[in-house]
Amino acid sequence: MSLLKEKYEKEIKPALKDTGRFENPMDIPRLSKVTINMGVNTQVDRDALKAVAEDLAKIAGQRPVITHATKSIANFKLREGMAIGAKVTLRGERMYEFLERLIHATLPRIRDFRGINPKSFDGRGNYTLGLKEQTLFPEIDADKVKRVQGMDITIVTTARTDGDARELLKLLGMPFATAESTK
Repeated sequence: MSLLKEKYEKEIKPALKDTGRFENPMDIPRLSKVTINMGVNTQVDRDALKAVAEDLAKIAGQRPVITHATKSIANFKLREGMAIGAKVTLRGERMYEFLERLIHATLPRIRDFRGINPKSFDGRGNYTLGLKEQTLFPEIDADKVKRVQGMDITIVTTARTDGDARELLKLLGMPFATAESTK
């Protein structure tokens, strides 16, 4: 069992229950899944897409799915069915292990890091975080990267409100920026 999951079961769940806002134990917020999406420029070749998929597999510990365009957009020179990225959905043990690496190893490696934006919730208790490059992860060898690629990480929770989700993520160790550090 990962340390983050153990921390959730032994410390966070009882702490959230003690707040008195959750009558039913099944109402206590928990992590549902984490999705990692890396979109690539439509002008890239198959080798670049393959390299992005390999990097995503190293980061997530699971083989990614290649995503395809659902409709054509002439201005972007995009045709329906073209490969435009890769994504991974993590659940269970892999999800907790990934979040542990994200919180303790990756986010501190960001230059001039003052915390993540506390306003990136969607209104339903889900949080989305964007990273500018894949080389922040320790699994990726920066010398072997041919193309720097950003990614979107979405953390889906069972929380009904953004406040409950923010409290859950804060207890898990997510380093949210304070009001004075965002100025």
